[in-house]
Amino acid sequence: MASCVVQSGESVMAEERGAMSAYDAAASTFERHRALPDAVPRAVRAAVLAALPTPAPRLLDLGAGTGRFGRPFAAAGDDYVGIDLSFGMLHEFAGRTEPGRPPPRLAQADGERLPFADASFDAVLMIHVFGGMRGWRRVLGEARRVLHPRGAIVIGRSVAPYDGLDARMKHRLQQLLAEGGVEAGPQNRREHALHDLASAAQDHARVVAARWSAARTPRAFLDRHRTGARFSALPGEVRDATLELLADWATATFGSLDAASSEPHAFELDVFTFASEAQHRHA
Repeated sequence: MASCVVQSGESVMAEERGAMSAYDAAASTFERHRALPDAVPRAVRAAVLAALPTPAPRLLDLGAGTGRFGRPFAAAGDDYVGIDLSFGMLHEFAGRTEPGRPPPRLAQADGERLPFADASFDAVLMIHVFGGMRGWRRVLGEARRVLHPRGAIVIGRSVAPYDGLDARMKHRLQQLLAEGGVEAGPQNRREHALHDLASAAQDHARVVAARWSAARTPRAFLDRHRTGARFSALPGEVRDATLELLADWATATFGSLDAASSEPHAFELDVFTFASEAQHRHA
């Protein structure tokens, strides 16, 4: 298994790096199109820590990416380890460390084969990871393996209006891709994962960590998806033709690519806690 540790922008290879992740190419522009209000990641950290029974938990952030949500943990000196399959994303994470702050502890690793001993962490965070996840059942099994018997798995996601501008643009994009013969990826992985965790956990709580208003335009949606890891992996002619058709549809539907809409957003955490070592072994 390929893995590496990244600190302060430098990398120390633990093993051969292996195949590049599809997210490497999108790493440098990932946060440019996915910015959050500064208060949101801090509120997520506060909500995570408040939901855990351990005063100073050891945390594993599975799918840490560029550190949008991990940076507040690392900056506060929490016992935090972030992993991601993409070396490029981790490099961005390390490079965004504020001067004078401790460097984050990061490792390149596959979530299906975590390089940690059993019962190593008090909580495993999985924030915005299911869209790009392959074998989610194996990932959950690994998360349970490295979790302390009485630990918690925390699933996080942003929630936007189901009928908002972004939702309508995404739905039309999926239609255009299907019409062009591009098969959609597996659906409802997150909901299936939540169901499996709920059936195994002693307790499940849903927490709204933050609420905010977000400005959305068709042009911003197009720019964001142009650099998305999965979309950018499509053949260039497919990407260009699909985005051109989507832009035409958006102009006709919303009046302009710059038509702005303010939408209410929230950040939800699903916290699953587990009871005993026996349950941990047999779930």
